[in-house]
Amino acid sequence: MKKVAVLAVQGAFIEHEKMLCSLGAETVELRKKSDIEQEFDGLILPGGESTVQGKLLRELGMFDILKEKIEAGLPVLATCAGLILLAQEVTNDEKRYFATLPVSVKRNAYGRQLGSFHCDGRLKGIGMYPMEFIRAPYIESTSPEVDVLAEVDGHIVAVKYKNQIALAFHPELSGDTRIHEMFLGQIG
Repeated sequence: MKKVAVLAVQGAFIEHEKMLCSLGAETVELRKKSDIEQEFDGLILPGGESTVQGKLLRELGMFDILKEKIEAGLPVLATCAGLILLAQEVTNDEKRYFATLPVSVKRNAYGRQLGSFHCDGRLKGIGMYPMEFIRAPYIESTSPEVDVLAEVDGHIVAVKYKNQIALAFHPELSGDTRIHEMFLGQIG
């Protein structure tokens, strides 16, 4: 059985856990440094508040260990705030976190809560997919080696790079398991 760690210090992690469990995966919540000591096959970086998550990751002593695991090839699915945690550049914020994904991201690109919206968009390898954007970022640019999976209104909202899948939207809120299935398919 595939075991997926879900960052559970803040944000929308429970919905990811429910979706993974419905697909037969086991989940473990990462709340403190000792949680990282157990074995797991993949990592979910959920939506929420990236500045809070980044601060807690450092304060709880998990940041460097997770960064090393991601750089060593641990499969990662990052949604919304998780995308910001992975991005090498955040164009409207000087803070950097893992910086393992060669993209430039704009935080809260669609505005605050009132800028939240739902649309159906085409996702490479999956087809039409219901996309839920909540105070979402979008990707302004990527390195050539990054595979763009989806665009909405001319903005990149989903990418894949090596072991990392990063989305500006919330697939865990869609009821559609295909992105989580794709992620689990990356896990050996």
